[in-house]
Amino acid sequence: MAFVDLLRFCVIALYLLGTATGVAGFLGRRNGLLKTGLWANGAGFAAHTLLLVAALGGGPLPELAPGLSLQMLSWCLLAVYFMLLWRFRLPFISIVAPPLALAAFVWSLSMTAARQAEMPKALVGLFLGLHIGSLFACFGLMAIAAGAGMLFLHLNRKIKGKEKLTGFRKDLPALSTFDRVNHVAVVSGFPLYTLGLISGFVWAKLTWGRVLSWDPKEVVALVIWFVFAFLFHQRLALGWKGRKPARLAVWIFVFILLSLVVINIFVPTHHSFTHSA
Repeated sequence: MAFVDLLRFCVIALYLLGTATGVAGFLGRRNGLLKTGLWANGAGFAAHTLLLVAALGGGPLPELAPGLSLQMLSWCLLAVYFMLLWRFRLPFISIVAPPLALAAFVWSLSMTAARQAEMPKALVGLFLGLHIGSLFACFGLMAIAAGAGMLFLHLNRKIKGKEKLTGFRKDLPALSTFDRVNHVAVVSGFPLYTLGLISGFVWAKLTWGRVLSWDPKEVVALVIWFVFAFLFHQRLALGWKGRKPARLAVWIFVFILLSLVVINIFVPTHHSFTHSA
């Protein structure tokens, strides 16, 4: 077995263990399982980092390969997971990011090589860092925001209905904590999304000679930006809190998944993960 294949196997095995024990630990209120999940995800993240270093070390514009792009998305989800877990120390994050990271990584292994675009070599690092890096970091933040939003709405409904909290719900933090996670993710994620979008337009101009081609993925990206901008404004300028920003964060993440999964697979687009060389 080649070294890269061994790393891939380790990443899948460790992420699977981390996801299973993290979810079981959270739902079953077992701190030991939560810690096992954290260590497994940490070890998988280390192996994943080595895999990306090896993959990005050679080949023409390797960052445009669809499988590698998905692996970078998976890595960003875990990076955001660790940062927010360290910042807020909330176990619920363990049932959001690791399963999505595992799904993205497994999906990446089924992708074939994409058609490679001509691009000035001096701009390769810029494209990788600003476009893919900032967008995927934003997607990781919004995954956490959506998870916090769904739990906020669920817990809020239980409390308003004066229902008895049972099981893992008894250990959930206050509604204000979920709202704070949502706030941090939105305020941090919107500038990253804007940076990723602008750098994508610059890349399109240099690559295809036009900023917008009204490709389906570009249209959805602009829709996401306008909804995201509205939420960002309402959060900062009007001090939005509670159910409205929670719902909107969930919808933004749904649109992100629509762009990443439905459009990339089922809709003709030059951003598709399914184009072959």
